[in-house]
Amino acid sequence: MLKLKNIKDLKTVQTPFWYYDMDLFRRTIDTVAAQSAEYGVLVHYSIKANAEPRLVDYIAEAGLGADCVSGNEVLYALEHGFPAEKIVFAGVGKTDEELRDALCAGIGSFNSESIEELETLEQLAGGLGLKANVSVRINPDVDAHTHRFITTGLEMDKFGIPKKDMDRVIALFKSSKNLNFKGLHFHIGSQITDVENVFTHECISANGIVSHFESQGLRVDNIDLGGGLGVDYYNPDSHAIPEFGLWFQTLTEHLRHRPDQRIHVEPGRALVAQCASLVSRVIFVKDGERKSFVILDAGMNDLLRPALYGAYHKIENLTYESDELRLYDVVGPVCETTDLFAEDRTLPLTRRGDLVAIRSAGAYGAVMSSTYNMRKPARTVFSDEPIQ
Repeated sequence: MLKLKNIKDLKTVQTPFWYYDMDLFRRTIDTVAAQSAEYGVLVHYSIKANAEPRLVDYIAEAGLGADCVSGNEVLYALEHGFPAEKIVFAGVGKTDEELRDALCAGIGSFNSESIEELETLEQLAGGLGLKANVSVRINPDVDAHTHRFITTGLEMDKFGIPKKDMDRVIALFKSSKNLNFKGLHFHIGSQITDVENVFTHECISANGIVSHFESQGLRVDNIDLGGGLGVDYYNPDSHAIPEFGLWFQTLTEHLRHRPDQRIHVEPGRALVAQCASLVSRVIFVKDGERKSFVILDAGMNDLLRPALYGAYHKIENLTYESDELRLYDVVGPVCETTDLFAEDRTLPLTRRGDLVAIRSAGAYGAVMSSTYNMRKPARTVFSDEPIQ
């Protein structure tokens, strides 16, 4: 059960708000930093998961790199202390302006996802008198066994260069004057919980692709295996910190690599999901003809994942503990039927004015929020500061 710290009066606290457990956040980052050093795996935080400044600053100070998927994320990473050489920039649709800005910043690597992007980088770098550091993202056609909307490594997905074009890529680098080949990049999906099975298959596929590039005369110094490590949305307190050690061990055991080759990963969700909850107040409890509805003052504009993916989040009543259990649809006030956090969810008897926590909301929560219906964004509260 979530315990709110530094709160005086549940009845008067302003809602909704994002509540960050900073102790858990720091323990998570310290754990991944220590295990990264132990296994020799370089970690880049995927900024798209959560761009809260306090979190990003701490991650940069812990020595992690940054994984960016837009030009603004690259600039943000630089502003928050990530060294340029620790920044990687992925994404299928980088604009010329974004490419120029990142080139001038001297980032560690463009994770390029199409031949056209490589050709554009060649031209832009040449015009600026620079060389672009490039890792090529190859689509490995590996099933991550996750939700179809968050898989990225199958042949029908938009991400990465298809394996059939590898020889064209190799020829392009051999003739290039302005591209530095840094290595290969792979990413197969998000919220992967079958760690040993899925990531072993990714490594096996990567082994073959790396061997092909090196057999054609391109030395692969960096192997970037992307992110995707999942979290436990059903039991957030029992599994508050994901199994980074198992992930790193699986990669290092099954990826064929020389001692001088560097292994990179790009987690986002796993670093921040469990450290935050969306806290909301019950506006009304309505008994319909067939269902009972708990209507919150937070909506899909605050936390989009359930409406977008049908994602599960544990929901807790923080105010009222009752032995009487009831079945509710937990919904928001937004004028959309999809403004639904949970359907047919068993909760203790819930009343108007109760505070409710939607758990494991630190990843893809605040960053996806909007002002739809002209609603104000939820504020941010930290566990080490007073809650007003």
